[in-house]
Parts: sequence; structure tokens; C-alpha cells
Amino acid sequence: MVKAKVIEENDEKISILLSDADRAFVNAIRRTLISDTPKMAIDTVRFEMGTIEQDGEIWETNGPLPDEVVAQRLAMIPIPTKHDEFHFQDSCPSCAELVVEDRGCPLCTMIYTCKAFGSEGGRTVTAGDMSFLGAGGSISEKYHSIPITRLSHGQMIEFYATAIMGRGRDHAKWSPVCGIAFSPRQVGVLNVKTRSKILWDLNLTITAKDFDSNGRLEDISKVAQLINDLHHVGEGTEEAMSFKNAITLEDVPGEYILSFESDGSMTARVAFQKAVQELSGRFGELKEDIATVM
Repeated sequence: MVKAKVIEENDEKISILLSDADRAFVNAIRRTLISDTPKMAIDTVRFEMGTIEQDGEIWETNGPLPDEVVAQRLAMIPIPTKHDEFHFQDSCPSCAELVVEDRGCPLCTMIYTCKAFGSEGGRTVTAGDMSFLGAGGSISEKYHSIPITRLSHGQMIEFYATAIMGRGRDHAKWSPVCGIAFSPRQVGVLNVKTRSKILWDLNLTITAKDFDSNGRLEDISKVAQLINDLHHVGEGTEEAMSFKNAITLEDVPGEYILSFESDGSMTARVAFQKAVQELSGRFGELKEDIATVM
């Protein structure tokens, strides 16, 4: 059975050590994180068009960016995703039986509104200017600075944006992760102590004391530092010929390190948990189909 151990984690980034796994399995998790993990994202936007008079001044909805560009920017804003509170529209208890055009209720839809005015020097409208029509769905304060458009005096923007649950395979806006990659876990091997002194003399991060009595370095964080240090004595450097692989890296069979960042719609841990659930469910369905056929 595959084992998972968190190496490093915060709300937006995580590194996980997967043991007793193979490359195909880890790659399946990677693909599921990108394409199949459910996420809320703005799907449709209704722009209010016209002219209004306020405080004796005339304001028009004639901003510098086309509506299509604004809508695209809105789609990439991280909408807080609460998987236990919202459903896909096609499986929503209230909307599943309705035609697509009539779907949309508090169980499957989040609505945001924004009404902003420009200024003499120009004003940047940001995600922080959007208000959620409801409770608990406000955009996280750390993302309030995401720009939407810029308005000058006399210009305004007003819209209603609807967010629904989706998957990254249908559109990139529903992909909750970025910078995702995996690699075999490696350990450092001290082959020749005399030539290794070339690296120690550079006074970088790793020293001879970090290796155990068998000449091995297994600490994951220190191995990552060692990999960076070895660039200073690798191919293309003056020390490469003298160093001659005095220290090498060795793959650990069956162990891989998976790292990625969340887009902010959910924590990195939740994204990983949901990806594993999705993958587990699909393997279960495949097992049932095979049992039926056989």
C-alpha cells in the first residue's frame, strides 16, 4: 500500500513523500490534481451597461478593457471552494433535473457583485471590490489586490459574476494547482573524501559532517540543498574535472517526492486529499466494471 508523508506544508504549497509507489501511480495523482479535482470558479458574468448620474456627475460603463478580457480575469480569481457545501450543477439536489439554462441555486452556485467608479488619477478595480451575495464566500483578503481593470474619472463598472463547480479538464480556470511536479527521492553518496574537499572549500550549505558514517546523506531537505551545491562543481564549471563525481546522487527505489502549489481556492492539503478521493473512486469503478465483464 502506498504511504504518504508530508515533508513541507503551508496553505498554498506542499511537498509529499510517496513510498511503495511507482512512477505511473504518482503521475496519475499529478494528472488528477490538474484535471479532476473539483473547484469553484466564475463561469458567467453579466455586465450592466448604461449611464447613471451620481452627485451631479455622469458615469458610463465604458472602461478601457473589453468585457471578454474582464470576464477572463474574473475566471482566474481564486474562489473559496467548500466541497461539503456545494455540488456540481448536474448533481445538485435542487437543480439536477432542470435544463442547463435554469440551473443555479444556493447549493451549487455562488454569486459575486461589483460596482466601482473611476477617479481623476485612475483607479484600479481589484478582487477586493467584489462582494459575495451570501455568507462565508468572500474572497480571501490575501487575494484582494488581484487587478480586474482600471477606471478613469467618468468611467464605471458593474457586474454580477456566477461561480460554479467544475474540473480542470473542462477549462484551466477549474484547475486548483500549479507548479506541480514529482521526482524520485534521492540520497547523497560520498564516494571520494579527498576530492569532496573541493565542494567543502566553497563554503556553501552542505558539509562533510552532514553525511553519516557510511558516507550517505538521507535527510530530504539537506539532499535538496546538496543538489543545489553540486551545480557549483558540475558540468560547465572549472571544478568539474577535478571533482569527478566525488559525491553522487542515488535514487531510492519506490519513493517519489510530489510538490505543488494551490491557486488559493483551497489549501494544498485539501487539493491532495480530493485528488486521492477522485482517483480512488475511479479505480473502484474500474474494478466493478472488470468484475461485471469477467
